[in-house]
Amino acid sequence: MGFPIDRPRLPHMSTIRDFMAHDHLHCDGVLARTESLVAAQDWNAAAAAFAQFQTLVLQHFAAEESVLFPAFEDKSGMRMGPTQVMRGEHAQMRQLMDACAAALQASDADDYAGYADTLLTMMQQHNVKEENVLYPMCDQHLADQATVLVPQLQSLMPGRTE
Repeated sequence: MGFPIDRPRLPHMSTIRDFMAHDHLHCDGVLARTESLVAAQDWNAAAAAFAQFQTLVLQHFAAEESVLFPAFEDKSGMRMGPTQVMRGEHAQMRQLMDACAAALQASDADDYAGYADTLLTMMQQHNVKEENVLYPMCDQHLADQATVLVPQLQSLMPGRTE
């Protein structure tokens, strides 16, 4: 399992895309730490790191699903488009995260590796779609609301700052 390093770190986040893409990088870093702990067979620390990762990702999903996606759908009128696809992928990733957590609790490196590889592949594809398609569409349709929306997103994702 490996992590892409090709996405730039973003110094300031004035757009929805910038803020949300930066959070993707933050989550990636916590998952990478989990991978290192699994490789060292430090199961308790790996489970704790993965629990932190899962919390961060679930907060990210909740912010998108409760604030960003509805705002985009209301403004654009697109209810059966990219947000529906993203919600479906979120559901699949939730299941994979649960499977990863169970494998860590069982100290099963093989099961964890299989689920984590699938999760990582899905996350990478999902993040590319959000960062290159959905978030730019959100920035376009919601430009007049960004100064309100980004703080709302931040409030649902504690510890993430602009």
